[in-house]
Amino acid sequence: MAHSEEFTKLLEKFAKLAYIKPSMLPNIDLYMDQVTTFMDEKLAEFKRHPEDKILTKTMINNYTKNNLLPPSDKKKYSQEHLLLLIFIYYLKSILSINDIQALLEPLNQQYFGKEAGEGPSLKDIYRDIVHLETQMFRPFYKDILRKIQLAEGSFLDIPEESREYLQTFALICMLGFDVYLKKQMIETLIDDRKED
Repeated sequence: MAHSEEFTKLLEKFAKLAYIKPSMLPNIDLYMDQVTTFMDEKLAEFKRHPEDKILTKTMINNYTKNNLLPPSDKKKYSQEHLLLLIFIYYLKSILSINDIQALLEPLNQQYFGKEAGEGPSLKDIYRDIVHLETQMFRPFYKDILRKIQLAEGSFLDIPEESREYLQTFALICMLGFDVYLKKQMIETLIDDRKED
C-alpha cells in the first residue's frame, strides 16, 4: 500500500495532538466571543479544513437551549462551561444531541457548580478522563498499524493500478466497522443508563 508511510505520519500527528489541560483554562470567566476564540485556538489541530469552526455562538446558544450546557452567568462562561464544551466537541461527531444531553445531564446536575470539598469537581473529572485517554493511545496506535498491515496484505492478486485503491478502501472499511461497533456500544450504555 503506497500510503502506509502517510498513515504512519498521520498516527504520529495524532500522538502529538494536545488536549486542553485543566491548567490551560483561563482563571477568569469569559464572554462568548472569548470562549469561541479560546476553543478555536486550543483545538485548531483538530480541524479537518482550515476554515472549519470549532465552536460558534449559534452552537453555544443551541447547546444551552438543548440543556447540554447550563446558562451563562451574566453572559460570562466559567471553566466548567469550557470543560462541558470540550466534552460536547468530542462527542458531537459520533453521538446525537439527545444522547449527549442524556450523558451530560447527570454531570451537570451533580458536579456543575460544586464547591470545594463537596466531592469531585468537573475539573477533577475532566483531568481523570484526559489521563485515561492518554493511556489509550499506544493500544490505538498498535491496532491501526495492524489494520494497515491487513489492508496491505489484501488484494495482492489484483493489478497494481487497482490494488492501492482497494487496499485503502479495505482500511477505511475496517476503521469504519471499528467506529460503528464502538458507537453501538456507546449508544447501548447511554440507553441502559436512561432506563436506570
